Amino acid sequence: MSLELFSLKGKTAIINGASRGLGKGMATALAAAGADVVLASRSEYVLKQVAQEIQANTGSKAVPVAFDITKIEDVNKLVEKTMSEFGKIDILVNAAGMNIRKPAVEVTESDWDYLMSVQLKGVFFTTQAVAKVMIKQKKGKIINTASLTSEIGLPNICIYCAAKGGISQLTKALAIEWAKYNINVNAVGPGYFKTEMTKPLFEDKEKLEGLLRRIPMDRTGLPEDLAGTVIFLASDASDYITGQTVYVDGGWLAG
Repeated sequence: MSLELFSLKGKTAIINGASRGLGKGMATALAAAGADVVLASRSEYVLKQVAQEIQANTGSKAVPVAFDITKIEDVNKLVEKTMSEFGKIDILVNAAGMNIRKPAVEVTESDWDYLMSVQLKGVFFTTQAVAKVMIKQKKGKIINTASLTSEIGLPNICIYCAAKGGISQLTKALAIEWAKYNINVNAVGPGYFKTEMTKPLFEDKEKLEGLLRRIPMDRTGLPEDLAGTVIFLASDASDYITGQTVYVDGGWLAG
């Protein structure tokens, strides 16, 4: 009985940013738990490869959808495609992301607008479009991707910090507003994981050693370290949890 709480069999999940990194890892975890997954990102070719890989390894259905989170028309097409394929949306994981690394005094208006359009505006309007379906269903699980920078400030990524702080607050606000529809809105907050976005940090030996000194578990994250958390937040086991950010950081924020 207890294991059934974590089963996602019969569920349909949308994961944006699913072509690589943490998004791919979370999509794979949900599929392994039984969910059929709709994989969305800008790279259609890579998505098709990921979909084939997930189907072969998990047995769950994986549908690739080319999608630009900054374009509302793409958001609407993503929802329409999911509904035509499965007739419902049980889970949304907002994993699409990017970063701009430069000193604050060098940040341009176009830097600000583009990062916010992906990390905050795009997340909101994707969530809004999916929530319209979930409100009719009277049930749904929404999982945003926060960050250590939802809680702390770091140099040379000020816009990213601002956006991720916004994700944490957006998660709380939507959780309160949509609780009456039985929609849970939570976030997962990864610590330092090796992905294409964080590659520059891992290539700098001195910076990497500095990071490891801040992590009590003395290692950076692996994709599988997020699997349990995202499955939990997507499953019936978390039905009475909403508005929370669960940090998966090896103990960084506890230090």
